[in-house]
Formats: sequence, structure tokens, C-alpha cells
Amino acid sequence: MAADDPTTRTLISAAQLRRGRGRVLYWIVLAVVVTAFTLVFLGPLYWMVTGALKSGQEVAQTPPSLFPRDPRPQNYADAWANLDLAKLLFNTFYYATGAVLFQLVFDTAAAYALSKLRPVLGGLILGMMLATLMIPAMVLIVPQYVTVIDLPILHLNLLDSPFAIWLPLVANAFNIFLLKRFFDSIPEDLMAAAVMDGATPLRTLWSIVLPMSRPILGVVAIFAVTAVWKDFLWPKLVMPSPETRTVSVGIYAFAGGTPMNVVIAASVIAAIPTVVLFLLFQRNIMSGLTTGGLKG
Repeated sequence: MAADDPTTRTLISAAQLRRGRGRVLYWIVLAVVVTAFTLVFLGPLYWMVTGALKSGQEVAQTPPSLFPRDPRPQNYADAWANLDLAKLLFNTFYYATGAVLFQLVFDTAAAYALSKLRPVLGGLILGMMLATLMIPAMVLIVPQYVTVIDLPILHLNLLDSPFAIWLPLVANAFNIFLLKRFFDSIPEDLMAAAVMDGATPLRTLWSIVLPMSRPILGVVAIFAVTAVWKDFLWPKLVMPSPETRTVSVGIYAFAGGTPMNVVIAASVIAAIPTVVLFLLFQRNIMSGLTTGGLKG
């Protein structure tokens, strides 16, 4: 076992774990830590799901009830119908799909160029990209909005256009860095063999790099989807029309005249796609994030 391996180093030695007192203490600490983290992460989700089953008075009461006294599943049907969630979810899915395609094309091309083509001043360019991560997102709201309402050179107004959401998401320095790190781990022997066979850089990218990069491409895609799904301020500014709203903006717009339990039910429905997406692809997320840091 791993505990008997002399090269394995842990906080508690294998000898201590074999003793009765050490084993009991270890399992107590482990159970407390796991339970605490489970409550911290699942507590808000539980409150949302159960809060959507309560009446308006029960949601507002203090102290809150742990279980719904009179569960009302009808709240979910009311949220779906009254807030027009089908339209809001379709809009958000449409924007998220476009964001995924734009980021996969342009961020992959940028990372491939920086990793394998190595342009002049490539390191400086990457450093300047990473420096933008230090700028708070709120600082960029005004210049981005000014750009959207009057696109330079073309002088187009992109309000209520999906490009108002897609274009600011294209140049994502964090995703470019993740992709570059993954591309760096691809052996140079494969790249050299492709060049010897007469493959162009584009052909090498399509036939060798991309098939090997499916885990990290999946991570970038999931990040793009969640970024669009959870964003509120930017879609509220650039999508003022009710017909183009995202789900988060739509729920906020209807919250003023809608019972709180129905609003909570709408929030649960809106959160389901991203939770399911994470549960389905959590293994891909972890493998994509860790593989890029491995060499050899």
C-alpha cells in the first residue's frame, strides 16, 4: 500500500495510523473536515432547492425553516411560465455557444503561435496578456461599453447584438495561458516529424495538436459557458431589450413584481445546466488543468 512505501511522505506516519488512538483521531478529523466543506458548498444549493418549494411567507420568516412545511412544486411551473424561462435559457445558450466557438478558434490560434511558432517578442506579448489579468474587470466596463456602442473603424452599434457579448470574451488571457501551457507539453519530436513529412503549421495544428488537446479544449469550452451563464452586469448593459436578455438579467428584471419563492425557483432552473455540465465533465476539467503542467 502507499502508506508502506518508504518514499511516501504524509502528515501522519503509517506507524501512527496503525495505533488505535492515531487511527481514531485521523478518521475524526477527516470526517469533520469533509462534513464542513460539504455543508459550505452544498448549503446554498440546498437552500435554493428547498426555498423554491416554500410559500412566500415561509421564505421571508426569521429564523428560516430547514424543511418546507407545505412543499409547493407548482412554484417551478409558475417560474417557468411567468418569467418566460424557455426564451431566456435559449438566449443564454445561444450566447454561450458563440462564445465557445470564438474562444476555441482565436485563443487556440494565439496559444499555438506563442507555444510552437515562437514569433519575435512572443514572450513579451504573453507577458502583456497576462498583465491584463491584474486589471479589475469593473475598470474595463466603461471602455468596453464605449467600444460596443461605436465600434472603431466600422462605426457600428452592437447593442442587442450577440457580438457585444462574444467579442469581449475572445481575447481571454487566462485561457490563452492554459492552452499555451498544454501545447508546451506536446513533445517537440512530434512537431519535427510533422515538418519532415511536409506538414504546414496549420496542418500540424489540425492533425496533431488539436486531437491531443481535447481535455484542455473541453476546459476552455466549459469556462466560456460558465462565464456567459453567470455574467450579469455586462449583459444588462449591452442587452437592454427584453427579447435579447440572458437568464440572469431576465430573472432580475422580473424579480420586482414576482414572489420571492418563484424567483428562487427560477434561479434553481437557471443553475441546473451549469451544475449538470460540471458533473458530467468534472474528470475532463481536472485532467485538462493538470496535464498541461506535466512534461515528458
